[in-house]
Amino acid sequence: MSLQPENSIDEEGFSWPSIGASERLNETEEQSQLRIDKIAEHVKGILEALGEDPEREGIKKTPVRYAKALMFLTRGYEKQLQTVVNDAVFEEFHDEMVMVKNIPVHSLCEHHLVPIIGTMTIAYIPNKDVIGLSKLARIADMFSQRLQVQERLTKQVATALMAILKPRGVAVTMEASHMCMVMRGVQKTGSTTVTSCMLGIFRTNPKTREEFLQLSK
Repeated sequence: MSLQPENSIDEEGFSWPSIGASERLNETEEQSQLRIDKIAEHVKGILEALGEDPEREGIKKTPVRYAKALMFLTRGYEKQLQTVVNDAVFEEFHDEMVMVKNIPVHSLCEHHLVPIIGTMTIAYIPNKDVIGLSKLARIADMFSQRLQVQERLTKQVATALMAILKPRGVAVTMEASHMCMVMRGVQKTGSTTVTSCMLGIFRTNPKTREEFLQLSK
């Protein structure tokens, strides 16, 4: 089974951006600790630049805490698509739409390193194969647990599913709140961003696309 559509997923199944992902996946416990120490040292410098005393009781351990938290929030870099799917593709000859709605997702905006929090809906029309439903959520997690922009995240999930199943079509929508818009900049509390990626029959057939949009409400 090939998992390498053009311009979307590299040979190791990480998808873009993938620089450094192999290192994180394969590093030893000692190498992982060195990575955490390096991040913590930089965070300590940031605290000093903000005018804080990094040695005061309340934030003395913050650099290490933040480093560990950041590694956890970006653990998607340590996952491979093949491992996530784990052979959970089955021949069923089902030819109607399959949809999982309102999958909770959270990510970090790559521009400001603040949260993106929202939900994703994923649908596909099988050619003959279906995938375990939980794998749709796991694929969404794999790509969202990285530094992201919502547009790319939506497309990555859709193209990954096309690569895995070779279905008649895939549709993915995502609605999320961006803390970079809520907490800074224009500071528009309550605003949400909606993105979509329609591939195959969802792109070429208006009736199929409309069915998806109606069912996903």
